[in-house]
Amino acid sequence: MKYVIVGGVTGGASTAARLRRLDEKAEILIFERGSYVSYSNCSIPYRLSETVDQTEKLILNTPQSFKGIYNIEVRISSQVVSIDRKAKKVHVKDLLNNREYEESYDKLILSPGADPVIPSIKGIEGANLFTVRNVEDISRFYSFIKEKGVKKLSVIGGGFIGVEVAVNLREAGYQVAMVEAMPQILRTYDYDMVQILQKEMLDKGVNLIVGDSVVSFENSDLILKSGRKVEGDAVVMSVGVRPETSLAADAGLERNQRGAIKVDANYRTSDPDIYAVGDAIEVYNALTRKPMMLQLAGPAQKQARQAADHIYGRPVRNTGYIGSSCIKVFDYNAASTGLTAAQCEQEGIPYDFVYVLPMDKVSLMPESRTLHYKLIYEVPTGRVLGAQAISKGDAAKRVDIAATLIKFGGTVDDLRDLELCYAPPFSTPKDAGNIAGLVAENLLQSTFRQVHVDQVRDLVESGAYIIDVRPEAMYEKGHLKNAVNIPMAQLRQRLDEIPKDRPVYVHCQIGQTSYHAVMALKGNGFTNVCNVSGGFRGICYYEYFNDVTQKREPIVSKYNFG
Repeated sequence: MKYVIVGGVTGGASTAARLRRLDEKAEILIFERGSYVSYSNCSIPYRLSETVDQTEKLILNTPQSFKGIYNIEVRISSQVVSIDRKAKKVHVKDLLNNREYEESYDKLILSPGADPVIPSIKGIEGANLFTVRNVEDISRFYSFIKEKGVKKLSVIGGGFIGVEVAVNLREAGYQVAMVEAMPQILRTYDYDMVQILQKEMLDKGVNLIVGDSVVSFENSDLILKSGRKVEGDAVVMSVGVRPETSLAADAGLERNQRGAIKVDANYRTSDPDIYAVGDAIEVYNALTRKPMMLQLAGPAQKQARQAADHIYGRPVRNTGYIGSSCIKVFDYNAASTGLTAAQCEQEGIPYDFVYVLPMDKVSLMPESRTLHYKLIYEVPTGRVLGAQAISKGDAAKRVDIAATLIKFGGTVDDLRDLELCYAPPFSTPKDAGNIAGLVAENLLQSTFRQVHVDQVRDLVESGAYIIDVRPEAMYEKGHLKNAVNIPMAQLRQRLDEIPKDRPVYVHCQIGQTSYHAVMALKGNGFTNVCNVSGGFRGICYYEYFNDVTQKREPIVSKYNFG
């Protein structure tokens, strides 16, 4: 059997390696249009901060190592320009020697990836414009900023790549601006959660502009829709990627409306002798039960293995994808999985969510950190739909737990009951997921009611009755401007001060003591009482970025992030 693979990075290289493990005698040939094969594309932005101190370290394998280790032939700088499905041949252009030829195949695997989107914007041709998608891109960009003595850089687009580029450039000492047309960066996080990361970017000196778009360039300066001008010596364009499927389109393979290649459960295209994996394909969302596009390395490697297994008649069970990912934003680690609350709204899925702020390990430990944890679940079933965690501690671990639960159809009760490893340097007896499961169970049983941090500004501005049950010393360090301080230790002795003829909202520092206060008030005859999920700390994180960037009146006397 002869296998031809188009694309030699994550999906293509992984498919080739799996095919070789299954068949020592097969002829395997990879065509890669770029100059490098099998490189760590997820590590590319880290070259800018010298975290990866040599560009060459990004390269995991070479054509020579593929041949020596796997007996797989790799031809770099070789572009497959067309497919003759009837004859089962591909037409190849050797980009180095300007030579064209044909190569036959028994099975063809497409892993062409995706290309950066470059929008048509007035004056863009005069800008020092770069993308950061592969080794050639980062080598070119890195050389430019070093050789030209660049000081000011702009990044357009606040997705994963854009944020990682901005963070690494800032850590390298450059002046960095980021412009995102949407109201927030990183849409794998809900608006309330992402404020923590937007605050961090602001605190670390990134000029982060959201809800504004670039309408023109003046050399490498950006002119925004709002009229603002962002000066820069070079620009990184990172507004998204488009599946590179022109080859599939010309061959008549079925694609979706956005151009992604349609595949069956075994990653086989509309041609039974052609498979496709990676960024260029459409996959199945296990939660929405709809097709989606998912440009992530982990899924690409799973697809590669399953495609190779199917070719050799090995059983493949396609469980779909939920979209788990993580990112480091300066000092914060952030991770997400499954659906966001915003996606549930779009899909019409009945849901609720929990926002808790436990410590990532026992607070006596010197490196314990607050963990912002959001759990999204279906109502009334309690099925876990998504989770987001942000912390200077271990956020990814908590989301990995939720991701595992989601893949097995788990509920908030399952999350509550999970037995997880515990020792003070690593976690707490009830980990973040356990706590979120307990809170969600209470909400499903209508044990108490809650409001969220994004509702508090309206409550303050409308003159709602809000009780701050923190100790007086904490209240004095910062509080909601209209909150009444009744410390929890005094609450039962001061019940006559609390109105029963209007809603009462209770908050503490993180939402736990206030829950106890709510239950105490309910036990004393108060029927219209709500806990403020996330507490004062959550409110401060939610409000800060917009207060500063919009120059609006804060609803707090002083911020408290500790």
